[in-house]
Amino acid sequence: MLGVRRIKLYTYLSLFKAFPSSLPSSALHSSLNRAFLNSSSSSLFSFRTRNKSPTLSRGMSSSSATLEKVTPPANIQQLELLSGVYDRYDGVIVEMKDPMDPNEFGSLLRASLSQWKQQGKRGIWIKLPIELANLIEVVVKEGFDFHHAEPNYLMLVRWISETTNNLPANASHRVGIGAFVMNSNREVLVVQEISGKFKGTGVWKLPTGVVNEGEDICEAAIREVKEETGVDAEFVEVLAFRQSHSAFFTKSDLFFVCMLRPRSFDIQKQASEIEAAKWMPIDEYADQPFVKANSGFDYVAKVCLAKANNSYTGLSAMPTYSASGKMTFLYSKLEI
Repeated sequence: MLGVRRIKLYTYLSLFKAFPSSLPSSALHSSLNRAFLNSSSSSLFSFRTRNKSPTLSRGMSSSSATLEKVTPPANIQQLELLSGVYDRYDGVIVEMKDPMDPNEFGSLLRASLSQWKQQGKRGIWIKLPIELANLIEVVVKEGFDFHHAEPNYLMLVRWISETTNNLPANASHRVGIGAFVMNSNREVLVVQEISGKFKGTGVWKLPTGVVNEGEDICEAAIREVKEETGVDAEFVEVLAFRQSHSAFFTKSDLFFVCMLRPRSFDIQKQASEIEAAKWMPIDEYADQPFVKANSGFDYVAKVCLAKANNSYTGLSAMPTYSASGKMTFLYSKLEI
């Protein structure tokens, strides 16, 4: 968490007014400097953090920086900064957890922003859980923008540096898969959907779906086939992929056509999404009028036919490991 930051600030103007106006300017500056250096405390701003939601507190202290009996104001104001963590890009990430009064939160936020600017911080991130939605207006009024939202939180961000804003944008793509599952009889697993643009068209299509957060492409293909048809399958390779734009609201879409090998053959269709499912000869699938009339579908069908005829090789999933030991898949034709 943010460490304690204590800043001692003298009320220079108060010291200035306490000296006789008859002093020569050189003597006045010398006296002020001595008073400033010798005083142990004066008007003190103390910035602290806690693991719990911070609160605004005040304390008292007295001191004597005496020269001509000068006594600086004795009030001490303590402001606790918002708790957060520093990221590797000179940013601060604040994750709010406990309820707070909006006015109190606004005071803390303004004090924190002032301190972070002095520290040279740049991007400030504030994560608000849905139960603290009453604080959104406070954050927005301090110049923050929405960055992204998930079902249980909203992330807001503000660039406070004078340098060029280089904060990353929200995720730009959604990832989907289409599963080409073919048995030894050159039959491909196809479905008709209950809803969507293919509803009631009679078009037979490959099982498709969206890759979940944290899910690998190869795992998503296996899962979607199981969910929609009840067929167990194993991943073979990526045959092709396509990028399209403004496919999901303003987001782009990456769609991976994956070949899978069936490990079971009995079909149990998903009642909530699938109208019908069956094994269809691959040539019959490729000859559907809709497929022929749509260049994207037609090209995918040709790729699948080429693979069925052993004249095409896709990209295999090769496990690789980062320096930290994290495993990821690299899709390549080179098998090591």
